[in-house]
Amino acid sequence: MLERIRNIGPGALIAAAFIGPGTVTACTLAGANYGYTLLWALLFATVATIILQEMSARLGLVTQKGLGETLAIMLNQSIWKWPLFVLIIVALYLGNAAYEAGNLSGAALGIEALTDESQTLYLTSVLVISLLAGMLLWRGSYKHIERILLILVALMALAFISTFISVGPDLGALFTGLTTPSIPDGSLLTVIALIGTTVVPYNLFLHASAVKTKWTSVNNLNHARTDTITAIGLGGLITILIASTAAASIFGSGLNISGANDMAKQLEPLFGSFSKVMLGVGFFAAGLSSSIAAPLATAYAMTEILGIKGGTSSRVFKLIALSVILSGACLALTGIKPISIILAAQFANGLLLPVIAIFLLVVMNQKNQLGRYTNKWLGNTLGVIVVVVTAGLGIRLIMSATGFL
Repeated sequence: MLERIRNIGPGALIAAAFIGPGTVTACTLAGANYGYTLLWALLFATVATIILQEMSARLGLVTQKGLGETLAIMLNQSIWKWPLFVLIIVALYLGNAAYEAGNLSGAALGIEALTDESQTLYLTSVLVISLLAGMLLWRGSYKHIERILLILVALMALAFISTFISVGPDLGALFTGLTTPSIPDGSLLTVIALIGTTVVPYNLFLHASAVKTKWTSVNNLNHARTDTITAIGLGGLITILIASTAAASIFGSGLNISGANDMAKQLEPLFGSFSKVMLGVGFFAAGLSSSIAAPLATAYAMTEILGIKGGTSSRVFKLIALSVILSGACLALTGIKPISIILAAQFANGLLLPVIAIFLLVVMNQKNQLGRYTNKWLGNTLGVIVVVVTAGLGIRLIMSATGFL
């Protein structure tokens, strides 16, 4: 068992990164407020994640370069090089700072769920978790606890799967929700958040870098694909089960979800008063693991784009990662409700996604980089569909907010 955990592939780490507190929050709110209606968004997000992350994994394995490094090579002679780099860096940094705030808030909510809710406790928890994540990144020892966090997140996932079976959901409504896309009034932001919590833009940078570290030969391409499809498929299934559990146990009850204790109620049919502990431990583990992943991905992307050598041992790499934690902590300490921060972070991810996905698609068609491993027509078609759908949802939201729709 320990040997299998030791040899876990990058796909599992990507799945653990997107199954953070934001995922539990967004899925719970979707199920609690709209029942099974928005499950189609999670199914789409899971398929979209597999499509894009497979491209990222293939890029890292074939070229032995990260996505940021490949972009720098591709745009080296272009007059648009620095404008595009600035756009990517600013968008990625700001998006990850918001995402980091959601991670820290979620981990703090986990501690709150284990004790009496207190604003002072929440603020203290954010500071302590930020310092812990910062020390792990600076010392490079985060890999040593990563497996433990994965196990804790897996336990939370198991709790939701068990509760899903226990509450006996309406399978007919569940199937309809999965296969019939609809956007009820007021749910568009939630739809984008559900997609943003699963198809996380920074994971595209993180996956390529993780794969080239794990495997060095293109002969391992099938292993990388299997790892990606299996891990992310299971992760997507868990998100669907979380939303379905909330739909079965909370939707229609009139409960207004404002904290971790409210979210824990969906686990009560199986775990009773112990549901707080299950959610609290899982939230803390998910928040801490994701709070390490977001700064890592930002540092990978920025150092690769800027051509800074040294990898994770570089001082610049570590300072960039720490600055993301600091920015996230400042946002988390503003006094805004943690659930609002978490949902806003997923929304920001959803808007950033089509921009990063377009760059990935362009890279995956560079024969001078990938040779015969460039995208085929099917990969390009599926990638374009993902970009069109996500961009269309974002444009629709902007038009609604400005009164044009």
